[in-house]
Amino acid sequence: MTLRRRDFLWQAGLAAATVPLMTSGLASAASADPDQLFRAGSFDAADRGYAKLLRKDPANARAAAQRGYIALLHNRFPDAEQFLSRALELNPGDADTTRKLVECFVRQDRHDRAVPLLGGSPFGKLYAQLNGKPWEVRGAQAVRLPFQDLDPLPTIDASVNGGEPRRFVLDTYGTLDLDQAVADELGLRSVATVSGFAGGQPVTLHLGILESIRFGDLEIRNIPMQWSNQRKPPRPDGTTPAGVIGTTVFYHLLTTMDYAGRALVLRRKDTTFRPRGERLPLWLAGDHYPCSMGSLNDHGPKIITLDTGGIAHGLDTTVEIAERAGIAVDHANPGELNGRPVYPIVAERVSMGRAVAHDVRGSASDGPVMGTPGPGQSAMFGFDIVANFTHEFFKPFALTFDYTRMNCYLER
Repeated sequence: MTLRRRDFLWQAGLAAATVPLMTSGLASAASADPDQLFRAGSFDAADRGYAKLLRKDPANARAAAQRGYIALLHNRFPDAEQFLSRALELNPGDADTTRKLVECFVRQDRHDRAVPLLGGSPFGKLYAQLNGKPWEVRGAQAVRLPFQDLDPLPTIDASVNGGEPRRFVLDTYGTLDLDQAVADELGLRSVATVSGFAGGQPVTLHLGILESIRFGDLEIRNIPMQWSNQRKPPRPDGTTPAGVIGTTVFYHLLTTMDYAGRALVLRRKDTTFRPRGERLPLWLAGDHYPCSMGSLNDHGPKIITLDTGGIAHGLDTTVEIAERAGIAVDHANPGELNGRPVYPIVAERVSMGRAVAHDVRGSASDGPVMGTPGPGQSAMFGFDIVANFTHEFFKPFALTFDYTRMNCYLER
């Protein structure tokens, strides 16, 4: 839905548990090829395979990079830093490994470590301007913010730089993004810009530092963020939201998007949390793309993306995957997405663990649409993705993201 920071990272040359969990297990653990295991989402087995390769050849840069990537997907930062740094020693200047090491530092708010890797790039200039502790959480231990709208997407009220509350859209595939008019009103200083395209239209992304954003009695300060003139979905009354709040905010907290209860719950990471829903795996790809496990009818569980910003539907996949899952594709009513035909579908049953929704409307594209949530990000992330689960699917549930333990929970 929103303009993705990842798109601009690529264009800037950077793109460069003790209780058993349901895991992907899509390839036999007996496979001798860790690349095949990784592609299938069998990350633990793939990691063991890459470790074996490194024991045989400690100078295997790809095996080291893949071990680092697997650790990064799980937010295991010491391992990620160790193996990605080693991979860069073995293959200096590799853009993909450099990007992942940058992500490792940025997720930990160690932006000073990312700056030398970013050099004079726009994000390097942004992070070099940070003084003091970034993303500093102050105030309440937890807050519950009512949804002001549920459709087309959930919105909540938040205050920026000590001002009056403004209305923000919630979108897990977003970062923290302000509307251009709001940024101008606040007098934000653009540290750097990146130009790109969104929806086929040219867009300029401005990078700067926000003094604070306040959610009720909980405040976050010193935030590297962005703003743009990209059009955002209007609210039901036709007004434009002040911006988007997404995963770069959510992973600094213990976040619940309570669709059923129509509220956003933000807790400090050290808050005691006793979930009632089933514990599911959570992986973070890129700098803000959550992934988990889900099924289409009896097809799965397999890896899915969790982009909640899809409007008026609950599912994105491809024609091939839909037909494999026994989902009828309405070829008589085609649409178009980035130049590819897309067709309406209705999945009889869509599930994440024991959380099940029936008759979920969605779309199936004629092959993966590069860069779009779901199968369109398989090539980008390096592992197979069966679908994207989005807004309409989540409406009966409360969805919690725990980026410390790397679990997500879905409960009615």
